[in-house]
Amino acid sequence: MNTVSRGNRKPRNKNRRIKMKDIDYGLLCGILILLFIGIVMVYSSSSYYALYQKDVYNSNFYFIKEITWAIVGIIGMLITMSIDYHTYRKWTPMLVVFTIVTLILVLFIGSNINGATRWIRLGPLSFQPSELAKYVLVLYLAHLIDQRKDKIKKFKEGTLYYLAVAAVFAVLILAGKNLSITAIVMMVACIMILVGGAKISHLFSLVPVGIAAGVVLIYTQSYRLQRLTAFLDPWADPSGDSYQLIQSLYALGSGGIFGSGLGNSRQKALFMPEPHNDFIFAIIGEELGLIGCIAIILVFMFIVIKGVSIAIKARDNYGFLVSIGIISVIAIQAIINIAVVTGSMPVTGVPMPFISYGGTSLVFNLGAIGILLNISRQSKEEIK
Repeated sequence: MNTVSRGNRKPRNKNRRIKMKDIDYGLLCGILILLFIGIVMVYSSSSYYALYQKDVYNSNFYFIKEITWAIVGIIGMLITMSIDYHTYRKWTPMLVVFTIVTLILVLFIGSNINGATRWIRLGPLSFQPSELAKYVLVLYLAHLIDQRKDKIKKFKEGTLYYLAVAAVFAVLILAGKNLSITAIVMMVACIMILVGGAKISHLFSLVPVGIAAGVVLIYTQSYRLQRLTAFLDPWADPSGDSYQLIQSLYALGSGGIFGSGLGNSRQKALFMPEPHNDFIFAIIGEELGLIGCIAIILVFMFIVIKGVSIAIKARDNYGFLVSIGIISVIAIQAIINIAVVTGSMPVTGVPMPFISYGGTSLVFNLGAIGILLNISRQSKEEIK
């Protein structure tokens, strides 16, 4: 992995210089495409549900809220895009303290929804600290790995140390019964540690520990075990734990290749629970068909490739690590969401980035993309 680590690279040729340039418009266009699709599909998937939902009775309810949060997110993206990403190194300690405080606070004053305590209510608004934690951890690990370059190849002072830092965030998130985000946090940490220059053997030596921890976490909570058994045999309990997955498979199957047409989903008519949230990809498959699903997957692949390209061209090791961390969060969430909706892994609460309904997730994802765009402005170019 020495060829991947930027911390161990030799200084670049003197004929190279750092030049501020335009942002990566390809990445920006890909994000805006997903955002547009998300707004349209949130309206399509939620209109019937909102019309008959108690205390709402307004088909435009979620659509208007999604547009509002999209505007807030775009403003946030423009702000983070205009701030030199090195500034975040100064803010990181304060962000870490704030994030840990909110992760603890949500355990005591958070709203319990569907058995999970993940949201802090602020009047009519709600805030999900775990969404912030993902990106704060990225900034913190990037700072630590870059600052302690000489430690990365050591097991205790390198790999184990950085995983322990990530585990602090993960344990607090897990305390709110959010195993999915906990897993994402640890996976992103492993990716950043690996590309930061750690030895593969060190990370692989901890795989059995990770598997054992996963097994314990599943078997110590009955609802997690039920989700696992529902995944292994969905048709054993079609009206219980497997209900949402089966409705998702019905939606994808009935969509076929070309789909039933935008707005023509049947599963969103109170068959699929909260169709505008984590299972919105199933409604996309039903209305836009296999072609629509593949198109969205291709856009995500394009965004990931752009993100990796920005990381490779980053001005310094810190920018490289931040870029990899941000794009890893988005890529892992998209993969897990699609896997859950298609029945390829047990059901878990991971929204599809930029498409699923959700204010906190959308705002922080767009803010993180703004950081990535700022890094793209400061890429290295060769003088001809």
